[in-house]
Amino acid sequence: MQISQITDTLESFAPIALQESFDNCGLLEGNPQCEATGVLLCIDVVENIVDEAIASGCNLIVAHHPLIFRGIKKLNGKTYIERCIEKAVKNDVAIYAAHTNFDITRRGVSHRMAKLLNLHNIRILSPKKDILCKVVTFIPYDYLEKLKVAVAQVGAGHIGNYDSCSFSSSGEGSFRALDGAQPFVGEAFTLHTEQESRVEWILPMYILDNVLNTIKSTHPYEEPAIDVYPLANKWDNYGLGVVGELTEERTEKDFLQEVKDIFGVKAIRHSPLLNKKIRTVALCGGSGADFIADAKRSGADIYLTGDITYHRFFEAENSIVIADIGHFESEQYTKEIFYEQITKKFPNFVVRFSEAERNIVSYF
Repeated sequence: MQISQITDTLESFAPIALQESFDNCGLLEGNPQCEATGVLLCIDVVENIVDEAIASGCNLIVAHHPLIFRGIKKLNGKTYIERCIEKAVKNDVAIYAAHTNFDITRRGVSHRMAKLLNLHNIRILSPKKDILCKVVTFIPYDYLEKLKVAVAQVGAGHIGNYDSCSFSSSGEGSFRALDGAQPFVGEAFTLHTEQESRVEWILPMYILDNVLNTIKSTHPYEEPAIDVYPLANKWDNYGLGVVGELTEERTEKDFLQEVKDIFGVKAIRHSPLLNKKIRTVALCGGSGADFIADAKRSGADIYLTGDITYHRFFEAENSIVIADIGHFESEQYTKEIFYEQITKKFPNFVVRFSEAERNIVSYF
């Protein structure tokens, strides 16, 4: 089995196209055609993680955070990043990052946090923007159903808890075939009209190429007319953070203690408690300060995330509790998602959780 088969499996769950514009997901180092010997899972790639991969016979490291985030101009071993790359290259260990695409995808990082807290009625905190488009084509009526089935099979028209969504209407198309054309209907150099159906689908941009190829291969016309429209709609299927409800409300202190126990948090930094019951919980794995306003708009009683700086706590404004549970702590269970996706596809392949990994942040 090649390394690319493993990375393709991860990307079928969380396509690279979902990543934020600043990010650097994917295979950062290594040959995708190499035979895979084992996978080591971690949150951050540091030198002892590479050593562990070598010692355990794993030639692929799958990490949440990209080791290479910005451009590297030199490789002379002066930084841990350079040393990790050098050691990985010398020992034929590939490094793969599954970062904000796993934050944004359904059943991703924040969804796993919600599952651990046993939240229900889950919805996206900050839906993904500028990812949807509409594809329209025109086809003779007798071929419409065949096309709709084929396009639905590659993912177009999947909206919320519904799939195979499309809209069609009838009309009349006209064209004239020129020299060299092989028209499906009509004759060369003669204006032809045909009763056609206009059919349209909403889909994410990352499957657009597959959808266009499917239309072209299924459509009876030599040159099918296809329109693609970018949409400004937010997509509630995908985005950063989630909001959900507890089965039973808790006091603020009881809930914070529960969070400490579940995520192994040594200390939680938080805004002033409001002496209210906790029922609705907003959360975002990793650095989630930019979504405080979204958490407040959602009606959440508390917002759990990491990397909250001093002044951002003032934004609670006595309407919500902002709780910083730590970056690593909030994302540590991302490795379980990696494990589940890989072992579901390759149940007999070696996939290991790093035993050497530690939170870089210590508490005194």
